[in-house]
Amino acid sequence: MDSEYSISQSALETDKGAYLLDPKIMAHIIYCLDVEDRAQLIEVLEPLHPADIADALEQMNAYDRRRLVTLYDQEFAGDILTELDESIREEIMALLRPEVLAEAVRDLESDDVVDLLEDLETPQQDVILGALDDTDRAAVEQSLSYPEYSAGRLMQRELVVAPEIWTVGEAIDFLRGAERLPEQFYHVTLVDSRMHPVGNVTLGRLMSNKRDIQLRDLVEDVFQIIPAMQDEAEVAYAFNQYHLISAPVVDEDGRVVGVITIDDAMTVLDNEHEEDILRLAGVGESKLSASVMDTTWQRFPWLAVNLVTAILASLVIAQFEATIEGMVALAVLMPIIASMGGNAGTQSLTVAVRSMATKDLTSSNVLRVLRREVIVGLVNGVIFAALTAVIGLLWFGSFQLGYVIALAMVINLVTAGLAGTGIPVLLDKAGIDPALASGAFVTTVTDVIGFFAFLGLAAVLLF
Repeated sequence: MDSEYSISQSALETDKGAYLLDPKIMAHIIYCLDVEDRAQLIEVLEPLHPADIADALEQMNAYDRRRLVTLYDQEFAGDILTELDESIREEIMALLRPEVLAEAVRDLESDDVVDLLEDLETPQQDVILGALDDTDRAAVEQSLSYPEYSAGRLMQRELVVAPEIWTVGEAIDFLRGAERLPEQFYHVTLVDSRMHPVGNVTLGRLMSNKRDIQLRDLVEDVFQIIPAMQDEAEVAYAFNQYHLISAPVVDEDGRVVGVITIDDAMTVLDNEHEEDILRLAGVGESKLSASVMDTTWQRFPWLAVNLVTAILASLVIAQFEATIEGMVALAVLMPIIASMGGNAGTQSLTVAVRSMATKDLTSSNVLRVLRREVIVGLVNGVIFAALTAVIGLLWFGSFQLGYVIALAMVINLVTAGLAGTGIPVLLDKAGIDPALASGAFVTTVTDVIGFFAFLGLAAVLLF
């Protein structure tokens, strides 16, 4: 092997035994692609976690991705597909030979297969479904029949259930004799005679009790049943709120049809948080691997909205042209008012949207939170009003100008606190995603009120 591209095991492993995708590994992968050395490529990729291989694919350009998929060929595992970002997953699946794709998905859990199928065209869906045995195919198709972003789509069909009348010994014998068990599971779900879930028994309690103990005597205190039609965001909230590890999913008749595990619930929670952050910034679901046109189109609408809000603020300024012409210092100080109001509004807005997502901000405490934000804005306004008054006096030698900017600062920071919390609440009541639309409204309010207060007070008190 060329010494320039030779990578020792220590370069691949951390002290804890985990693997890191460092630049040396990426360089080694590209080298293998350049010389078309399949054996060496397999040697480099074999110790890597599927998530690291997915990261490598995402960091490559489309040309190198095509070369890697072609050279790696039948070694491509289904777990890599589940780790790929959705923006390039379909591209990778289109590059795989049908028989390789079929083999890759054959050993995946049903929820992972559903996740792969959701965004594919019918021909590719048929290829994957055709690779599954009849039982797995029926399970996947039933999951796909549930609405997108529902618990039915999120759940996996593989779970372990036992009659509530069983003993520990009967459950252990069943597990040992089962031909097929989920790859990972945390509970045995107890059911009654109608397949209604009645409790969960952890594997730890199952293995640490005597064989003649009734399973119903070992159920966990916290037990949540998830309706299949429940929104996945609500499911993730329940897992986070009640510290769940897994929870059974039931159909409209209350019969158990699947299970949701903590890894899937936390993925949803992470996605919700990421989505809120991106939407607050007005960039939608933009990814580093997205094309120029896709990224441009995602950002264009919010830049257009920002243009409209900027024009509104400019219209307010235009009403005071004579005032500004009479004292140029006003034009110099206006950005201070706008910047302080915008930052204060963003602070309140971020806290409000996050609290709404975690169910901490509700109709029962919204007035108290609004009052707190207004008071915080008032206190900060008074403090910064004093500072800006001194700046106005020292900079322009005008006590009255300092007085005007101080009053405008108080008004705008109070407005920012009120708008930053109130606007997300009102948008949520109207059925509009507050993370998506609040930023533009809050910025507009703070700019318009800030400029109007500053220039209006200046027109009244200075002329």
